[in-house]
Amino acid sequence: MSFSTPPPAELSRRPSSNGSEKHLSDEKHTSEKNGVETASDIDVSRVVSNPGGAPTEVVSALGRNVGWLSVVFLNINNMIGTGVFSTAGSLLKGLGSPGLVLIFWLVGIVIAYAGLALYLELASMFPHRAGAEVVYLEQAYRRPKYFFPAAFAAITVILEFSAGNSIVCANYLLYSAGNDAPTQWLTRGVAVAAYTVAAGLVLSSTKWSLRLVNLVGFLKTITLVFISITGFVVLSGKTRVVDPHANFHDSFKGSTSSGNNIANALVKVNYAFSGYTNSINMINEIENPVQTVRSASSAALGLVSVLYVLANVAYFAAVPAETIKKSGTLVAGLFFTNVFGRHAGARIFPALVSLSAFGNLMAVLQGQSRVIREIARQGILPYPAFWVSTRPFGTPLAPVLLKWILTVIVIIAPPAGDAFSFLVDLQSYPGNVFSFATAIAVFVLRRRRLRENQPDHEYHAWNIALIFSCLVNVFLLIMPWYPPAGGRNGGDVSFWYATYCAVGLAILFVAFLYWALWIIVIPKLREYKLIEETVVLPDGSAYNQLTKVFDRADR
Repeated sequence: MSFSTPPPAELSRRPSSNGSEKHLSDEKHTSEKNGVETASDIDVSRVVSNPGGAPTEVVSALGRNVGWLSVVFLNINNMIGTGVFSTAGSLLKGLGSPGLVLIFWLVGIVIAYAGLALYLELASMFPHRAGAEVVYLEQAYRRPKYFFPAAFAAITVILEFSAGNSIVCANYLLYSAGNDAPTQWLTRGVAVAAYTVAAGLVLSSTKWSLRLVNLVGFLKTITLVFISITGFVVLSGKTRVVDPHANFHDSFKGSTSSGNNIANALVKVNYAFSGYTNSINMINEIENPVQTVRSASSAALGLVSVLYVLANVAYFAAVPAETIKKSGTLVAGLFFTNVFGRHAGARIFPALVSLSAFGNLMAVLQGQSRVIREIARQGILPYPAFWVSTRPFGTPLAPVLLKWILTVIVIIAPPAGDAFSFLVDLQSYPGNVFSFATAIAVFVLRRRRLRENQPDHEYHAWNIALIFSCLVNVFLLIMPWYPPAGGRNGGDVSFWYATYCAVGLAILFVAFLYWALWIIVIPKLREYKLIEETVVLPDGSAYNQLTKVFDRADR
């Protein structure tokens, strides 16, 4: 591996032969390219060579703007989108009883904490690498070379859009403004505008966009605290609700025994907690990263866990079970209406949900832009300098623009109904494949680090938590293939219920074919090899660039 910067300044340095990380000095270096020797005074002491993948930016080119509170609210904003305000209806309809719903929320908490422990251990192994999963897959599965980074890049670049929450944000914003029946194109226009504002804020300044994320996260947390406290007041009998204990007299009556219903409920609860690792995508922008992420992420997940359970208790106290089952996504709106009257349910609540969805858009964009940038730093994307540069605002410009373009296309292009629902579902299944691979990666990396006598990392998860996470991921991979009660066409769309699973696997297969052509077939036919050359940009960004070296002199 060699180190270079774009012309005219170029650096060259090979990693140590034993494969360990080697720090570069800040001396001037020379290299020879095209017969011309050049010198560079760029300080590369901030870059550490990494034979197993992209170079480590010891000092983040994006700065260090993420504090303890930002870690908390990055995770909270990602977890609390719209699910907690709407999931109770579908859960109760599927599980049959309030008691079983509450038990499933408790199971979801256990799953989330086991998953958090897994990611905290991986983060402690690579505290200066952003992007979370993309890094752990790169480091754990070095053979076949470039396959996991290429496959992850294909899924991330193709399927990373936030159209669903943008549409939800638009719907509730219009509803709170008094437009009860907006046209399809009005909704899409407001959704594009909402996501454009979110992207513009993230692009303009990391520091100020994080402050806004903190503010929105605080407001949505206060909203759930208010719902939870109101639930206790309802249970005390001091509100207009006639019988607040009706759903708790025989709380397990009507519980389901259907395997499909139980499986679907577990997926929904697990999805409601997803986002508890969002801040790990930005870990190299955090001071004292491992301890900060460990304490702040645990605090965020604990707070959200308590609020989720109490919010559901509040819903069951204020709204009859049969009404909740028929409520669809409006259960929290019914709660506000029953307790405070129609004005609160029709205007105030939708505005709060819209704000919550907007906070989710910003938090997800912050994290996912780092994931795309890290993919580019591995040398997988064409023109990597374009993707990794932090100019002109000190933010990941190109990744944010890519997310914006993909999201706008998905908002505008697909017809409403099945096509849109299919695309949203399609995002989940390939992600479950990589989540399972990440769970196994902990054991792979533990063994390698022990074999290579690497220093002990700061945090170790309990083995039982890791095994439990692996089993949960296996369940999430198998469950979507299980036929629903309605049979072949009984899913969320009018065609085969598992189409999105099959298409997700097909995308992975196409990624495999692309990798095989790029890494094996074409180099063999054209008689060249791909070597990694590490490039350091003037803003401190560092990435791998794959260079062709031909075997024949005449080439």
